[in-house]
Amino acid sequence: MSGLKLGILRLGRVAGKSKYALLDERDITVVQQHAIEPRVEVDKNGNGARIYAIAHDIGKSRNNGKYLHELLWERHKGGIAPGWRIVHKNHVTVDNRLDNLELVKDDGMDMIPRHQDEGSGGHTKNRENSLYWITVTQLLGDPLEMNYHHFNKWYDFNGDIVDPAGESYIYYECHYPPCTRMEKELREFSICGRCQEVRYCGTSCQERDWPSHKRFCRERRRHARESTPDR
Repeated sequence: MSGLKLGILRLGRVAGKSKYALLDERDITVVQQHAIEPRVEVDKNGNGARIYAIAHDIGKSRNNGKYLHELLWERHKGGIAPGWRIVHKNHVTVDNRLDNLELVKDDGMDMIPRHQDEGSGGHTKNRENSLYWITVTQLLGDPLEMNYHHFNKWYDFNGDIVDPAGESYIYYECHYPPCTRMEKELREFSICGRCQEVRYCGTSCQERDWPSHKRFCRERRRHARESTPDR
């Protein structure tokens, strides 16, 4: 990776964590004309959700956002013809480097990219050697990281806003910053037993995140009539 220059954007808090987007250094100027924010999209087939970076033209309504990966593709490669779409080669939907984007035929299926077998040791090693993982790992602890309830808009596969009341639509991504594993089922991940706010895909990520998380982790006070959490 010698000589490689990257840009990284802090998108904000979403799906239980602070989220970042990766892009080529030459494209960092996109923030001069656009406000970039995260969007969670729920899969129509019940395969969980994914997080995308959405770009809003500063001079226009925020109701007309565009996928950041589509915006960057059109900037460098030209328009996207009907029946085609842009996908992320490494399945990390916020890694918007041009080398990670690919134009493919849109067959109307599997709009949310599927991860490879996440239980295999080989995939875990490749994932931890990925450019996104290495870059985000090198970031210092986020000074804005706090454990509080945040309210983001959630979208279905048609782009319509869904009601997250009662957490019926809220999927969590593993709280360890470089990890992009996201729940495929509601409340699939284990929860921090102390603060009962953040969730992890496994003990490995939870242990790695503890040096940072412990600065903000506060034991949740239980009231006499408070119901027992899922876990």
